Amino acid sequence: MSISQSLDLPVAGMSCASCAGRVEKALRALPGVASASVNLASESAHVIFEGPATPAGVVQAVEKAGYAVPQERFHLAIEGMSCASCVGRVEKALAALPGVAQASVNLAGESAEVIAPRGSLDAASLIAAVRKAGYEARPFDDGATDAAPAMAQRSAEAARHLARERNLALLTLALATPFIGGMIASLLGHHQLMLSPLAQFLIATPVQFLLGWRFYRAGWGALRAGTGNMDLLVALGTTAAWGLSTWLWIAALPHIEHGVVPHLYYEGSVAIIAFVRLGKWLEARARGQTAAALKALLQLRPATARRRKADGSEETVETAVLQPGDILLLRAGEAFAADGIVIEGHGSVDEAMLTGESLPVEKQPNDVVRAGTINRDGLLAVRIEATAGETMLARILRLVESAQASKPPVQQLVDRISSIFVPVVLFVALVTFTLTLTLGGIGSGGGNVETALLHAIAVLVIACPCALGLATPAALMVGTGVAARHGILIRDSAALEQARDLRLVAFDKTGTLTEGKPVVAALHAMEGDDAALLRLAAALQAGSQHPLAAAIRAKFENRASDIDLPPVQDFRDFAGRGICGTVDGRHLLLGNARLLVEHGVDSASLRAFADDQAALGRTVSWLADDDSKQLLGLFAFGDEPKATAAAAIARLKRMGLRVAMLSGDSPAAASAVAARLGIDEVRASLLPEDKSKVLAELRQAAGGDVAMVGDGVNDAPALAAADLGIAMGGGTDAAMQTAGVTLMRGDPLLVADAIQIARATDTRIRQNLAWAFGYNVVGIPLAAFGLLDPVLAGAAMALSSVSVLTNALLLRRWRPTAIRQEVRP
Repeated sequence: MSISQSLDLPVAGMSCASCAGRVEKALRALPGVASASVNLASESAHVIFEGPATPAGVVQAVEKAGYAVPQERFHLAIEGMSCASCVGRVEKALAALPGVAQASVNLAGESAEVIAPRGSLDAASLIAAVRKAGYEARPFDDGATDAAPAMAQRSAEAARHLARERNLALLTLALATPFIGGMIASLLGHHQLMLSPLAQFLIATPVQFLLGWRFYRAGWGALRAGTGNMDLLVALGTTAAWGLSTWLWIAALPHIEHGVVPHLYYEGSVAIIAFVRLGKWLEARARGQTAAALKALLQLRPATARRRKADGSEETVETAVLQPGDILLLRAGEAFAADGIVIEGHGSVDEAMLTGESLPVEKQPNDVVRAGTINRDGLLAVRIEATAGETMLARILRLVESAQASKPPVQQLVDRISSIFVPVVLFVALVTFTLTLTLGGIGSGGGNVETALLHAIAVLVIACPCALGLATPAALMVGTGVAARHGILIRDSAALEQARDLRLVAFDKTGTLTEGKPVVAALHAMEGDDAALLRLAAALQAGSQHPLAAAIRAKFENRASDIDLPPVQDFRDFAGRGICGTVDGRHLLLGNARLLVEHGVDSASLRAFADDQAALGRTVSWLADDDSKQLLGLFAFGDEPKATAAAAIARLKRMGLRVAMLSGDSPAAASAVAARLGIDEVRASLLPEDKSKVLAELRQAAGGDVAMVGDGVNDAPALAAADLGIAMGGGTDAAMQTAGVTLMRGDPLLVADAIQIARATDTRIRQNLAWAFGYNVVGIPLAAFGLLDPVLAGAAMALSSVSVLTNALLLRRWRPTAIRQEVRP
C-alpha cells in the first residue's frame, strides 16, 4: 500500500472563483489524488495524493488547466560520489522528498539540481536528504548573488582536495613500487627479488586499511543505504586479496624456516589501491578542466567597481552593494560590474566572452552594456539597470548550469543499467568463484580456492560504473561550456539529439537574415503630395516600436523635423497585417495587402508599382482611408541582407541540410531576398501563427527534424513548434526559455556553428557511452574466465574513467568557423 503525501504549491494566473474550481477539477481528475483544495486568496493549492500521482504530475495537471506553478531551482554541491550508482542513490533520495518535481545529479560536476514548486521545499531539507543517503551537500552559488567570494572559496577548496588526492596517490604508488617491481622480476625468473612475507604484510596492511580507508567508508555508506557502488567493489576485492595472502602466510609460518615460501597476493591488493587512487587523482584533475569554461564566465564579473557619488566624487565599492540607478565610471581596461546604459562618453567594448564577437563594439550614449564585458578605450559613465542575478551574465550562467544538469534521452537507459550494475557484478563474482572452485575440484587442495578467489577479485575490480556515470555529464559540461564562451547557449541536453537529426533549417527573414534596420527606399502618394502622405503615416506610427515604424519616423524627421505630428486615437494593432488609428479625424489603415483586402480597399491603381518594388526585395506597406475605402499611397522598405547571410546558407547546404525562409512579406519580395542568398524554398505572406503549420509541412517533406531560426520574441510560437528552436541575437528571457539554442549575436554563421558543436557534443557522449559499455562487456567476461590478472584489472578500471574524461576534454579544442578563419595564417 502506497503512502499518502501532501503538497502545497502556488498557482499563478487565477482571477476568479471559476479559475479556482477549474484547477480543483483538474487536480481531482488526476489518478491517485485523494483530495485537492484551492485557495484563491492565497493563490495556492493543497493536494493529498499517493501513487501513481507524483509532484511532477500535479504540476503538469495545473499547467494543462491553463495556469502556472511558479517553481524554484536549488543547486547543491555534492561530495563523496564516486560512480553512476552514487548518482542514482542521490537522485532517489532527493526525488523522494515531498514536493520535488525533478532531481538531476551530475557526477562530473559533483552537483545536483532540484526543481520544486516555490515555497514547498528549502535547501536544508535537500541537504538532510543527501546526508541521509551517505553523502555531503552544501548550497551551490548560481550567480544570483555576488559569486566572486564563493567562487574563490570553492576554487581554494578544490585546489586543496586535488593536492591531497595527488599526495595520497603518489604515496600509494611509492609503496606499491616494490610489489610491482618484484612481480615483474618474478615473471622474468628472479623470484628472490620479491619482498619477504613479513615486509609485504607490513607495507600492504597500512595501504589496505589507511590509504584504502576511503573505499571502506564509501562502501559502508552504500550498504547502509541498501545499494552498492564502485568503492564497495574495490573494498571487497582488495580485502579478499589481502585476507587470502594473510591466511596463506600464517598457514605457512611453520614451513618458512625450512625454505618453503608461499606465493602471496599482497601485490594485487596494493597495486589495485594504487592504480585506483592514481585514477581518482587524474579524474579529479580532468573534472576541474571540464568546468573551466563555466569558471571563466564566473570570473568575468569584477569584485569591485567605481561609483559616482551624489556630489560628483568617486568611491570604490564592492559589486555586491550596487543598486539599479547607480552611476558607474569605467576607464580603459576595466570590466563592467553590472548591466546598464551608457549616459556619458564614447568607447569600444570587448564583448567576446559573452557573445563570441572577436571585434570590439563601439558604444555611445543610450547604448546597452553588459556585466563582464571590458571597456577597451575611452571613459564611460553607465547607469545601472540590472545587478547580481538579474544581469545577462547571471542568466547565461544559470542557463549553462541547467543544461549541464540535464540528461539526454539516452542517459535514461544508462541510469537504469547503473541502478543494477553493482548487484549484477557481485552476482557475477559469486558465480565466478563458485564455478571456478567447482570445476577445479574441491578436493584438489587450496590452490583451486586461490584461483577461484583471484578470478572473483578480478571481476570485482575490473567492473567500472565510474565510466558509465561520467560518460554523459563530462561531455555535456565541456560542450555546453565551450559553446557558451563563443556566444552559443544550449538550453538543455535534448537539443543535442535534435541537432543530430536535423534535415532542414528554416529562417525568419527580417532581422535574422536581414539587418533588421529597414529604411524607406521609395514612397508614392496617390495625390502626389509625398510630404502629406509621410506626415499621416508618421503620426499613425508615433507610438509603435516596429522597425518599419521607426523607418517611417526617421524619414519624416529628415524631411520635416520642424513640423509637429497630430495625435493618434483609437490605435489598434493587427498581428502580422498592420495597424489602424484615427488621425485628423480620418480612420487610417497602414499595412500589407492582406489588411486592405480585409477592409475592402482596392489597391489595383498602385499594383504595378508595388510589384516592381517587391521584385527588388522591398517590403511594401499601404496607407488607406478606412472610411472612404480610398487608397492614399504606399511605402517601400529596403532591408539589406546581413553580410554573412549568403555564406551561412551555403555552409548549411554543404552540411547536407535543406534551407527554407519563412516571411510575412509578399511572395515577390521574399523570393527576391531568397534568390540573393541562395535559398530555394520560400514561404511568404505568413502570419505568426501560420509558421507553426508551415513547419509541420516542412518536417513531413524533409523526412526528419526541422530547426527554426528567429528573433526569439516575434517568432516564439514557431520556435516552440520546431524540433529545435534557435533564437538569434538573443539574451532575452523569452528567447532563452523558448528556444533550445540561443545565439548571443546576430551572425547567421553561428547557426551552423551551433549545430556543429551540438553534434560534436552528442558524438562525444555516444563515444563515451560506447567505450564505457564496451569496456565492461569485454572486461568482466575476461576476468571471469581467468584471462585477466587482478592487478591489470585494477589498472584498467582506473584508466577507463580517465579515458572517458580525456575524450570529453577534446571538445575544448572546438572553435567556431568564423574564428578559425580569422586566426588562419
